[in-house]
Amino acid sequence: MAKYKAYIFDFDLTLADSSKAILTCFKHTLTEFGYPIPDDKTIFNTIGLTLPDAFDVLTGIKPNPQREEMRKVYVKKADEVMAKNTFFYDNVLAILQTLQNAGVKVGIVSTKYRYRIVETFDVQSGSFPYDEIVGGEDVENAKPSPDGLELMIKKLNVDKSDVLYIGDSYIDAKTALNAGVDFAGVLTGSTSKSDFEKYPNICIANNLLELFTSI
Repeated sequence: MAKYKAYIFDFDLTLADSSKAILTCFKHTLTEFGYPIPDDKTIFNTIGLTLPDAFDVLTGIKPNPQREEMRKVYVKKADEVMAKNTFFYDNVLAILQTLQNAGVKVGIVSTKYRYRIVETFDVQSGSFPYDEIVGGEDVENAKPSPDGLELMIKKLNVDKSDVLYIGDSYIDAKTALNAGVDFAGVLTGSTSKSDFEKYPNICIANNLLELFTSI
């Protein structure tokens, strides 16, 4: 399992299914601001974007002048519902712990806020099988900018050649490409296998267990 010295993961829809809470927060915010509610799939497909960018997509206004106010309303609702309605996929916590036990570094790089990811581990598992988290508040430029991934690599003190980044979105694949690190995709998000195949990758798997069985 420990081919690399560091395994870095996206969070939403890679390690955990947060879709129920995310849909709730988007619908709440769009209603508050008087916008029509898109279908669930349209909202689901924005997961991985920054919140302001997602609101541009969901309202059809680019840039939406209310995007920052909408972000604040979303975050306030997320404080109520996100952690308790986000659930780690089967085997994820065991995989992270196994990696740590093998002596490799485990990191999380996400557009989600770092404190929210920590809260989710606290609420849903009570354990923290990772070494570092880089969240949306830690970098100026969101994915697919390599900033978050490069910050994580610096924090973990590893070479790029020893890193595998794992995510569920083409945005994650672009991020790995921009950072110059290997990438593996999981099909637990909205990105299809054929879309992943447009980017360099070492593996595309249905889920993390299948991925770590394959590499």
